[in-house]
Amino acid sequence: MGASHSCYPTSQPLLLDDDDHQQPQQPPATSKNTKKLALIPLVFLIYFEVSGGPYGEETAVGAAGPLLSILGFLIFPFVWSIPEALITAELATTFPGNGGFVIWAHQAFGPFWGSLMGSWKFLSGVINLASYPLLCVDYLKLVIPIFSSGIPHYVAIFASTLALSFLNYTGLSIVGYTAVCLGVVSLLPFVIMSLVAIPMIHPSRWFSLGQKGVKKDWTLFFNTLFWNLNFWDNASTLAGEVEQPQKTYPIALFSAGLLACLGYLLPLLAATGAIPLDQEDWTNGYLANVAGIIAGKWLKIWVEIGAILSVVGLFEAQLSSSAYQLLGMAELGFLPRTFGARSTWFNTPWLGILISTLITLSVSYMNFTEIISSANFLYSLGMILEFASFLWLRKKLPEIKRPFTVPMGLPWLVLMCLIPLVFLVFVMVTATKTVFFVSALLTLFAILWYFFMDHCKSKMWFEFSKGEEKFDDECI
Repeated sequence: MGASHSCYPTSQPLLLDDDDHQQPQQPPATSKNTKKLALIPLVFLIYFEVSGGPYGEETAVGAAGPLLSILGFLIFPFVWSIPEALITAELATTFPGNGGFVIWAHQAFGPFWGSLMGSWKFLSGVINLASYPLLCVDYLKLVIPIFSSGIPHYVAIFASTLALSFLNYTGLSIVGYTAVCLGVVSLLPFVIMSLVAIPMIHPSRWFSLGQKGVKKDWTLFFNTLFWNLNFWDNASTLAGEVEQPQKTYPIALFSAGLLACLGYLLPLLAATGAIPLDQEDWTNGYLANVAGIIAGKWLKIWVEIGAILSVVGLFEAQLSSSAYQLLGMAELGFLPRTFGARSTWFNTPWLGILISTLITLSVSYMNFTEIISSANFLYSLGMILEFASFLWLRKKLPEIKRPFTVPMGLPWLVLMCLIPLVFLVFVMVTATKTVFFVSALLTLFAILWYFFMDHCKSKMWFEFSKGEEKFDDECI
C-alpha cells in the first residue's frame, strides 16, 4: 500500500448492485438526525467513557489509604491512560470507521481476531454498563432510603436502565450535547468543595498509609484504578459518526485526559486533606458526606444529584460505544446486516441499543465489585490483543498514511506497551475463580460465535454486508 492511502471501511455498509459494483448504502430518506459529532461533545463522551468525575474513586481510599490512592491517580494515567490514549489516537485516525478496535485487530491478524476482539470488548462494555444503574441507585438511596434494598431497589435499577437507553435512542448528537451539560453540572460541586476545603487541609493527612488494623485490599485497589481510568479506546467505535475524525480525535483525547485526571485528583486531595481519616467510611457515595462536612448539607445534596447525572453520562457514553460497535461489525460483515439497523427517525442503531440494554439488564443482579472485576478481565484480554495489533500494524504497514503518529520507533513502542501489559496480567491473575470461569466461558462462546457466523455466510442463511471483503481488498 502506498503512503498516500489509508485502509478502512466506509461508515456506510456496502452493497452489490446488479452489475456487481459496490455501492454505499444510503441511510433512509426519512432519517432526520445525520449530524456529525463535533469536538466538544466528543471530548465529553470520551470523558464519560473513561471517568465521569470522581464518583467511584472512594473505594481506592478504603482499600489502600490516602497516600497510595493519591499516588495511584497521579501515576496510573502515565503508565496506562496516556499509552492507551496515544494508541487510540493513532489507530482511530488511521482507520476512521465504525467498529474501532475491531478494525485494528482484523487488519493486523485477520477476521478471527477481529471478531474475537469485538466479542471481548462488547461483552466487557455491556457488563460495565450494568455498574452504572447500580452506582446511580447507591447515591439515590442516600436521598430516598426506600431504594436501599428489596423490590424497590431492583425496580429502580430496571426503570433507570430503560429510561437511559431510550435517551440514547434519540440520537448521538443529542447524547453528545447532553454529556456536555451533565459533565459541567456534575463537576461543579467538586470545584466548589475543593475551594472551600483549602483552609481546612492538613497536608500531613495525605501521607497516611491507612488506619492500623485495616487490611489492604490490593485487588479492589487496582481494580478501582483500572475501572476509573480505562476505556480510552471505546470512543473509536464512533469514528464513522465524527466530524473530521483525523483532526478531531487527538485533540479530543488530550482534552478528555486532562479533564479526567484533574477531576479525580483535586477532589481526592481536598477530601483526604480536609477531614480526619475513617477508612471504613470510604465506600461508594462517601464523597457526598465529605462535601456535607466541608461545606454543608446543600453541597452534599448537589454532589448526590451530580452523581446521578454523572452516571447518566457514563451510561450514555458506554451504550453509544457498544451500540455503534455492533453497527460497525455489521458494516464489516462480522455480523448479519440486520445488526446494523438504524432508526428511521433518529438514525441511531436501534437494534444495537436494544441488544446492549437486554444484556445489561441480565447482569444487573451482580454486585458492584463482581461487575467491575468481570468487565476488567474481558477488557484486559481485549487490550492485550489491541497492543499486539498496534505494534504489528507498525511493522506490517509502515507506509500507510497515519494522520496522527505516536512519535516513537518500534523498540520504544514495545517498551511503552510493556508496562501496561504487566498491569493487565496482574489484573487477570488476581481475578477470582468465578470471574475467571465466567470470562473463559464467554471467550469460548465468542470463538464458537465466529465459526457459527462463518458457517452462516457459507450457507447464506443471513444477509451480510460486503464491507469486510472491500476492507481486505483495499488493504492488500
